[in-house]
Formats: sequence, C-alpha cells, structure tokens
Amino acid sequence: MRVTLLFIFGLFLWVSGVQAADKSLFWQVESPEGMVSYLFGTMHTDDNRVTDFSPQVIQALQNSDTFMMEVTENRDPGLFMLPNGNLAQYLTNQEFEKVRDLADFHVMHLGAAMQMKPWLLAVVFDLPKPQTPFAQDYLLKTKAEEMDKEVAGLEAPQEHFGVMDSFSIDDQLVMLRAVLKRSQTQKETDFEKLMAAYLSGDADKVAGMDDKITGGMLPGNLWQRMRVKLLDERNLVMAERSIAKAREGKVFVAVGAAHLAGKHGLIDAFRQAGFKMTPLKR
Repeated sequence: MRVTLLFIFGLFLWVSGVQAADKSLFWQVESPEGMVSYLFGTMHTDDNRVTDFSPQVIQALQNSDTFMMEVTENRDPGLFMLPNGNLAQYLTNQEFEKVRDLADFHVMHLGAAMQMKPWLLAVVFDLPKPQTPFAQDYLLKTKAEEMDKEVAGLEAPQEHFGVMDSFSIDDQLVMLRAVLKRSQTQKETDFEKLMAAYLSGDADKVAGMDDKITGGMLPGNLWQRMRVKLLDERNLVMAERSIAKAREGKVFVAVGAAHLAGKHGLIDAFRQAGFKMTPLKR
C-alpha cells in the first residue's frame, strides 16, 4: 500500500500569511553558486486535474539530475501494523460495522484492516474514493525513473511513518472515530474545497482550508500537537536535506503543498539559505 503523510486528513497544515509574490506551488530555485533546481508542491491524489502535467513541469524534471519526494515506497509492512492485539478490541459494535463497510468500499480485506494502526485507517477512510498507485507524486516518480533520474526520499520510511507512532493508541482512535463520523458527502465536499485551493496555486488558501477541515474534526490540543509534529518539525528536516541536495546538483523536489508555505515552509527556508526563487506556471 502506498500511503504518505501528505494526505492525512487533508494535508495537516497551519501557516502564517505569505506575500502575494509567493502565490505559486512551482518554483525555480537557484543556489548562490548558480545551480538551478525546482520545488514543486503536490497533492496526493490520482485526480486528473492534478496529474495532467504541463510541459514546463516535465521539462524541469528532465533538466534535473535527482528527483526527491517525501518518502520512497515502504517495503516494511510492519510500519503499518499494530504491534499487539487487534483493532476490534477497541471498537464498539457500531464502529466495527462502520469499519467493515469502509474497508469494503476501499477494497481492503477486513482482517488486514483490523491489524492496521488506527491512524492509517483514518487516513485511508477519509479519502473520498479508493486510492490507486497513480497519485500525482508517484506519477512524477515514475516519469523520473523513465528518464533515468536518481530517485531519493527526503525521509526514510521509518522516519516518515514513525511520526504518527508518537501519538498514543488513544489519540489515534480519536482520529479514526472522527473519520468514522464523517459522511461520504462530507468527504467529497471537503475534497473539492481542497482541490479548488490547490488549483488556485495559492499555498495560503490550501493552508486555510486544511486548518478549517482538520482543525474542526479533532480536539484542539490533539490538533495542535499534530501540527507541530507533522509540519513544523518535519519542515526543518526536509528543508535541511533538500537545500543540501540543491547545493550539490540539480534536483526536482516534490513535497506536499503544505510544506511550502509560511515562515517555517520550504519556500522561506530556500530564501533564507540564499537561493533565488522564481515562481513558475504549473
């Protein structure tokens, strides 16, 4: 199963205001030494409104030596599974039946679903339709491989998915139960709002929509802790690693749009590191 933190409850994001010049999700980044790389904000969906890449994006990928995404494919299923017990022991009969229905909708074997960590089921079940391997970021990865580019992850799978393990089972059950209460209509409506924000090319709009949707689903304290863990702390790591790679050679960095905006985002981090930032049409 290909799952990234990129689509956990939307994109998990809070940002401060950004300047009008920052209204882009696709950037050319030039190092002080003159090395040209690219920064691309993604949305983890196979919707053809975001997977029909422009010639500019394809050319930027062609001009790069390395493609970097948040995390490469996980080959350790244990990262997704409960270490002990079974999810059924935590659920009411009504919740169990809801999980059964959603597992069927998302083409998952119920037995496998019962072994999964609650946060993962929350991620999968909050999608408005079953996930396929053809999400935007993975299509870019496939194109990079076809071009014989080096492919690397900004985080190792254990780092990437281990973030959610920092939350207790009780916290994860709060996330799952919040999703179980949502109707299919709510999920589809919220997805369209996120899609509209993404297609606007404005990370600040994506931020506001994410905060409204996800922040409204969870208790305030839990939501605050999740924002720090999933964004603020990870942004520091991803910025450090992507900037280091962009100093070494030509790289195409593809990360969730959530990670681009705000004073802790990658756009600001590249600027602070002395890179010249040029917005491009996506």
